[in-house]
Amino acid sequence: MLERTAGLKQKFHDLYHSEARIFRAPGRVNLIGEHTDYNDGFVMPAAIDLYTCVAIAPRDDRKLLIHSANYSESREFSLDDPDPLPINHWSDYPRGVALALEQRGYRLRGADLLIKGDVPIGGGLSSSASVEVATCLAMVETSGLSIDRTEIARICQSAENDFVGMRCGIMDQFISCCGRAGHAMVLDCRSLDYRLLPLPEEVKLIICNTMVKHELADSQYNARRQECATGAGHLARRLSGVRSLRDVTMDDLKRYSGDLSDTVYRRCRHVVSENARVTRAAEALGGGDLNEFGRLMAASHLSLRDDYEVSCAELDLMVELASKVEGVYGARMTGGGFGGCTINLVEAGRIEEFERTIRQGYKETMGRMPDIYTCVAACGAEEILSG
Repeated sequence: MLERTAGLKQKFHDLYHSEARIFRAPGRVNLIGEHTDYNDGFVMPAAIDLYTCVAIAPRDDRKLLIHSANYSESREFSLDDPDPLPINHWSDYPRGVALALEQRGYRLRGADLLIKGDVPIGGGLSSSASVEVATCLAMVETSGLSIDRTEIARICQSAENDFVGMRCGIMDQFISCCGRAGHAMVLDCRSLDYRLLPLPEEVKLIICNTMVKHELADSQYNARRQECATGAGHLARRLSGVRSLRDVTMDDLKRYSGDLSDTVYRRCRHVVSENARVTRAAEALGGGDLNEFGRLMAASHLSLRDDYEVSCAELDLMVELASKVEGVYGARMTGGGFGGCTINLVEAGRIEEFERTIRQGYKETMGRMPDIYTCVAACGAEEILSG
């Protein structure tokens, strides 16, 4: 980390001829609780030791000069632009964060920024949230502002919802802000109350990247959100106190689903059952029952595949291969779906066997080699080098 920080500091100096402060924010993996966050439900993410770093120094004007080391591109924006519009570009994420801050009355200083990340882009590990949170924290600190972590998470979610156009829930930004090393988080996405559960040291988080992202991912994500809203609206007209699918039980859904289309019914069934799985998974993890936790992960994947229809052949193969390896407690897709990654809970002594099995089986069937990351649960966003 010291070498990478020194390299980023030098790169910033070469670009802008000034000294930088450096902030970082982690990506995340979601152990269970998929597509429940934007339904006010429950999730269980962990921040991981893959990060976006932002080097920053203030300017004397109201301009943002932003360079992406990953894309080898620079963009310049004015904080006084009266009508900024997204351009479907990596720069929409930091620019959207700046706009969301200004709209809430936080006046920013202009700044030079250098962004570099090692969270896989398009892998379902929240590279976008890590960019947003690292950028937000950097601009807030550089501007001499004081904003708590929950508000930072809300601001970053707003940037992605309202400027970028991805109608995500708050999970990704929240865990990137508030994660704790060695722990998973059980988060109530309505109240933002959370509790931390220690992860057993003898179990490793292994993420397998299918190396594919199907083109329909973003549009279908927003379509799923609309289908859930349709189902929740239908049920709210028949049940008092229903604000979202979070408020619906499986008995409610079965009783009042008569007029729902089969597709919307299955979308709702996934969300309602997934919320229940998160609650049971928290009990299992808290009690040290990793076999039950893994069983719930498997059930989650089947629900995502069959009811929510966001899996794909590559993800299903990854899960199938993992389930055959001794010492794997659980495996499931993680993230929005249609490609990206699986999360696997694996005994520490079985990592080599696991990786060998996944690489060989996936290469034989899909004709490409997957990336595999052995991760640890990491802390949330922080400053790592002061100016």
